[in-house]
Amino acid sequence: MTEVVIRHLEPDDYHSIISVVDEWWGGRPMAAMLPKLFFVHFRSTSFTAVDDGQIVGFLIGFVSQTFPDQAYIHFLGVHPARRGEGLGRHLYEHFFTTAASHGCRTAQCVTAPVNRDSIAFHRRLGFSLLDSDDKVDGVPIAVGYDGESQDRVIFTKHLDTLDTVR
Repeated sequence: MTEVVIRHLEPDDYHSIISVVDEWWGGRPMAAMLPKLFFVHFRSTSFTAVDDGQIVGFLIGFVSQTFPDQAYIHFLGVHPARRGEGLGRHLYEHFFTTAASHGCRTAQCVTAPVNRDSIAFHRRLGFSLLDSDDKVDGVPIAVGYDGESQDRVIFTKHLDTLDTVR
């Protein structure tokens, strides 16, 4: 295996990623959440993990225009066969460093309450969960966050604690 290289996302990466994203999510329809505009307008804060010319992971994130001291991770994907190798953590660390260099003090992201692996992963990275009176299996949820029946778990990480990511 060659060394994995982290590089900025490019518009040409769109077709490679969009063609596998639903498969990487176990058949869940995710492609609609990933329009090409992310590959064009958020390149400086979005990254791909490439091994031997193949994309094996990606992270799409940006600095909030409304809250310039806050970064937001929209999407993280790692090839199913490559999970557990630290690629997701490496992509996040790269993003955290980039976001902090842009003056961000916190990073936020969301996931669906059914995505237990994502919840566990974010907790391991030191994200805290936004508290709520509404809970699913003890996990606080924001009811209707993304529309009717589209509940989400909201995560926040303080970037001044980057040394605790490892």
